[in-house]
This record gives sequence, structure tokens and C-alpha cells, in this order.
Amino acid sequence: MSAIQISENPMRMMRIEKVVVNIGVGKSGEPLQKASTILEELFQQKPSVRKARRTIRDFGVRKGEPIGVSVTLRGDKATEALKKLLQAKGNKLPESSFDVNGSVSFGLKEHIDIAGVKYKPELGIFGMNVSVFITRPGYRVMYRRRARSKVGRAHRVKREDAIEFLKSNFGVEVV
Repeated sequence: MSAIQISENPMRMMRIEKVVVNIGVGKSGEPLQKASTILEELFQQKPSVRKARRTIRDFGVRKGEPIGVSVTLRGDKATEALKKLLQAKGNKLPESSFDVNGSVSFGLKEHIDIAGVKYKPELGIFGMNVSVFITRPGYRVMYRRRARSKVGRAHRVKREDAIEFLKSNFGVEVV
């Protein structure tokens, strides 16, 4: 199979399935509200609250306590957000950010690094984690309820495929 046939086959075309942006605050209350406000302003979407899975006494966290907020972006919103987030990283990602399934994760130390975001003293500065899931058409068979099936090894997105996809579509330099 040549490279020309792969690119012409619509089932081999890769796409961004979703971009998940997460801010982990570590405690509930006012800091969580501020982080929620920041995510809502950045992505024009109401964030969902994430709760602690277990109690950690050293950090003062109880099981079930809200400790973070996240936003899941799909479609055009995901693409636009990813462009902004990659620019904040300087369009450079380490190769260790890519996993074997073609997903990419990276972090931002300060949300004010994103282009067009101004510092607001009443909100403060928050860091965030970004996870990008790259798939091909047909991945739905893995997740659907009825007639669930496996995705073949040749159809899965690999680390090299994801790196090439981000280089060609977003101008990312992999270090």
C-alpha cells in the first residue's frame, strides 16, 4: 500500500475527536469558582466539576469533594482552541507528550500565556492540562452500545501518525 492510497482513502484520514482542558485546583470553594469562570471565558462553554476519587488526608481532600473543573471541546471549537493552546506552548511539544495510541497531552503553567487573554487580579492565575484525542473514522465501533467491536491494528492511530498529523495541520515542532 503506498502513501498516496492512504491519503486518498477517506477512512484513513485522521481528525481531532476531542480536546479536554482540565484545571485541577485541589480544593472546593472560591478557587474552584474562579477556575470555572476562567474556563468559561476562554472556551464559551460551561465547565463540568470533577470530584475527588479518594480521601487524601495529607492534602485535606475528602472523597467526593469537588477539586477541579474541565471542558470537553469537539468539532470546530476543538480545532480553534487547540491552535490557541499550541501557540501558548510556542508550537513545540516533546515527543514524550505522545502516547502509543496517538493521543497528546501537555500542560500550560499559566492561562495568561494564551493569546488574547488578559490578567484579571480578582481571578488570579491557573495552570491547565490539555489532552487531545486523534482518531480515524470508524472508531465509534469501539464505544457504541450495540454490536460493539474492536478496531483493527492497522486502523489505529499510532504515535508516528499523530506526530505527522500535528506537524502538517498545526505546524507543531516535535522536540
